[in-house]
Amino acid sequence: MSAAIWIDPLGRMWVFWGQSFGQQDGRYGIWAITTDNPDADNPQWSEPRRIGDGIMLNKPTVLSSGDWLFVSSVWKADNSITVYATIDQGKTFQLRGTANVLPPETRGPDEPMIVERKDGSLWMLVRRRGIAETVSHDGGKTWSPVKPTSLPHPTARFFLRRLNSGALLLVKHGPLDERTGREKLMAFVSDDDGRTWQGSLMLDVREKVTYPDGVQAPDGTIYIVYDYRRTPNGEVLMATFAEDDVRAGKPVSDKIRLRGEVARLPVEESTPQPKD
Repeated sequence: MSAAIWIDPLGRMWVFWGQSFGQQDGRYGIWAITTDNPDADNPQWSEPRRIGDGIMLNKPTVLSSGDWLFVSSVWKADNSITVYATIDQGKTFQLRGTANVLPPETRGPDEPMIVERKDGSLWMLVRRRGIAETVSHDGGKTWSPVKPTSLPHPTARFFLRRLNSGALLLVKHGPLDERTGREKLMAFVSDDDGRTWQGSLMLDVREKVTYPDGVQAPDGTIYIVYDYRRTPNGEVLMATFAEDDVRAGKPVSDKIRLRGEVARLPVEESTPQPKD
């Protein structure tokens, strides 16, 4: 099942994946391995370990308290969103809290992600038809009911992360006032913890661009990876840019590179290549 990669504050690389006896078997879980030397030619990996129930597609969140939160989902179930916490830098994990999606008929793949707001509250965005949200004021122990935001969006993954400047970065499909399909992958920033958004940098206007994920380097460069025509191409692309490019809504820095190919599935010579 789907995997995720994360570099923790100690410099270790974590690789997470979901594992089950059958898809959505009700007890599928988050598994992880770590390495202390991710840049080595042959990294030494830990033994696989099970962290908890669910599927975790997004990176953990490190709180100002030093706690690490790992948020996952057991799809389409009561209290489907689960928040696991480690207070000892990954040695042990405990279930800290859950969030419930209501009504039940709206449940699906939650794909939740968390940011810590400047007031100390935790803001979780959840994949729905559109983007839904829930808030915790006690470090993730209890969560408000999951409810829709005003952000239009298809039933697809988005990306939310705090930048080095303190602003929030959101990568989603389409403008802030338009619900599109899985197309028009765009970046926005917020200076008020998601109450309002500015900028509108188009990363890829094409159809079938999905599942953005990213990081920001110490020099300010933002790296966003996503897939294009997952079936049959299996293409993985990368966009690099700066926060200034997002705010301007156009390239203004020397960091911007769009639609860079990272990988694609091999194609038989006899198979026609799809056109853009």
